[in-house]
Amino acid sequence: MNKALLNLLHITDPTLPVGGFSHSAGLETYVQAGKVKDTVTAGEFIKAMLSKSIHYTDAAFVSLGYDNAANNNWSGLKDLDDECTAVKLPMEMRQASRKMGIRLLKIFQPLCQHVLLDQYVKAIKNQEVSGHYCLVFGVLASVLNISKSEALTGFYYNAAVGFVTNSVKLVPLSQQHGQEILFSLHELIDELVERSLQPDKGLIGLCCSGFDIRSMQHERLYSRLYMS
Repeated sequence: MNKALLNLLHITDPTLPVGGFSHSAGLETYVQAGKVKDTVTAGEFIKAMLSKSIHYTDAAFVSLGYDNAANNNWSGLKDLDDECTAVKLPMEMRQASRKMGIRLLKIFQPLCQHVLLDQYVKAIKNQEVSGHYCLVFGVLASVLNISKSEALTGFYYNAAVGFVTNSVKLVPLSQQHGQEILFSLHELIDELVERSLQPDKGLIGLCCSGFDIRSMQHERLYSRLYMS
């Protein structure tokens, strides 16, 4: 039995009760504005989110969080947590990241029995860190002995599945068109994983400002299906 593979499937399961299904990362704003309206524009949105935003933010933090956990560097993890808070400008995105991270920890900390996870939970309770989802994911991947490349692959794929699912509901798209978009992302995900193995720390936070603006606008939409 490949325990690492089972662990990866577990932490990346889209049905894992961490609340990811409640967030659209600004997609709902794009749909209401008529910017994302069909299969082509939904695919363009998802590809841009993965390569222009997540690559320079959450995926980079997964990679660096993984490294710090592997080296048992708690101080480094705390610094990354502060930096992650700083680069998430929209309020809803910060809240979503924190809520999902805390829920992920609540699920796995009792199951894994690891000192670093215990330390993370204690620091969150003491309000020393926020507990961002991407960092918790990276730490868990290291603790569960998942290779970094496979952890990053799972992280990007999980994000892509979330965007596809939201697009199917919001645009709306057919399930078939959603799967076609997901299938078309395989090569991009493979490329992004390779680039994220050793992220450039100087580029963390680099992203398209439009994503942040649409996320901020989401806070004031007249009607909303999603929390972000």
